[in-house]
Amino acid sequence: MVFSSNVFLLYFLPLFLICYFICPKKFRNYVILLFSIVFYAYGAPDFILYLLGSTVANFYLVKMMRKTEKPGLKKLHCALAIIVSLGLLVYYKYANFLIDNINALIGIFGANAIRMAKVLLPIGISFFTFQSITYVIDTYRGNNEPMEKLTDYIVYIMMFPQLIAGPIVRYCDIEGEIRHREYSAQEFLQGFNRFVIGLSKKVLIADVIGFQVDQLLAGDLSIMDSGTAWITIAAYTMQLYFDFAGYSDMAIGIGKIMGFHFPENFDNPYNSASITEFWRRWHMTLGAFMRNYLYIPLGGNRCSKRRMYFNLWVVFLLSGLWHGASWNFVIWGAYHGLWLVLERMGLKKFYEAIGKAPSVIITFIIAMVGWAIFRIEDLNQAFTFIGRLFAFDFSTFSISADAQFYTTLIVALLFSFIALFPFGKKLQDAVFYEEHTLTGTVILWVIAIFMLLFCLGALNAAGFSPFIYFRF
Repeated sequence: MVFSSNVFLLYFLPLFLICYFICPKKFRNYVILLFSIVFYAYGAPDFILYLLGSTVANFYLVKMMRKTEKPGLKKLHCALAIIVSLGLLVYYKYANFLIDNINALIGIFGANAIRMAKVLLPIGISFFTFQSITYVIDTYRGNNEPMEKLTDYIVYIMMFPQLIAGPIVRYCDIEGEIRHREYSAQEFLQGFNRFVIGLSKKVLIADVIGFQVDQLLAGDLSIMDSGTAWITIAAYTMQLYFDFAGYSDMAIGIGKIMGFHFPENFDNPYNSASITEFWRRWHMTLGAFMRNYLYIPLGGNRCSKRRMYFNLWVVFLLSGLWHGASWNFVIWGAYHGLWLVLERMGLKKFYEAIGKAPSVIITFIIAMVGWAIFRIEDLNQAFTFIGRLFAFDFSTFSISADAQFYTTLIVALLFSFIALFPFGKKLQDAVFYEEHTLTGTVILWVIAIFMLLFCLGALNAAGFSPFIYFRF
């Protein structure tokens, strides 16, 4: 089940909200638990027992870890809990990739290929695995006490708004809200508005652009002119952002309606003046995870420059691999790691010298080239496409797209960069975060309901379209 589907919008969500708010507060976690199980089982019934089983195992391993007084035994329980989560992730997500590469390697020497049935990937495994790991490590470090009730822990891991594609929520961020939540009409409105904004990003921008992107990339990339190539990658850059940021907005919005305050996942990433800044603004919860649980334990920047550069490379190679079991994701991670190292070696000073506007443009171009590697799984095709970007061949420029595509792309670009200007940032903050007068509240309600109906109409016309990050 996806947020941008009639089943979710017309049946699941209204029924959930009715049951949630008519139930006494002490039973609302059980409502979340029941509906979350149904939500996951609807799309992946074969894996619901796996998800529940791994969750229960982690819960009791952490409880045993906190009860023991022996440091060695405590460390062992912590390691076992992490191994359970990572072991299952490695098996389900990377087994096919490892076997394929081993077979390719041994095939050089004429050996027989290893035969193994294809392993199916559970939806959202990367997100709920990382969320489990944050709970294990934070409890081990003493940042929070372990939960007493198994049902509360299952609610934390399986809560349907962020179960499939994040944001990655640390337990310490919502510890109090798991047990007790405050509700208000203003919070409900803000949550509803945020949900509709996210739905609009997905349905009215990402899906419209994405259809044309798929058409363009399905052709012969070797003969694509540079103009078409740049428009194609600019369109995919917008599609990916509005698709994933749209999902995050919807998750945060539903969470706020329920009384939870999930962390932000995006902060105008294309307004960044360096790749370092870009990764502080893009998929912020994944960035925080990589920093707190990998980069800092490796030594972070509290070490020699050589070691710091190595740490950055490791983090971004693994970040690339986290996105998918394919070499293009590994190369994409290495690509971003390279730019981060170069910025620490002196490139940042160049950005400071030329000013913010040119730096933003350069960073945006670097990000777009990276998204070409991210999007095109076949590396030969990816590098062919990048070659066409920089061939400066505009002789045959022609895209047989309708006006809707170009209009939507222009709107997407405007929305992506509007926060660079003071009025744009002020407008954005007013829509997303500020409380409103009675008149402002009524206006926002009317706009949100109108946009919801418009999105429903667009969905009926376009059909099913899953979120891009579901595959990760």
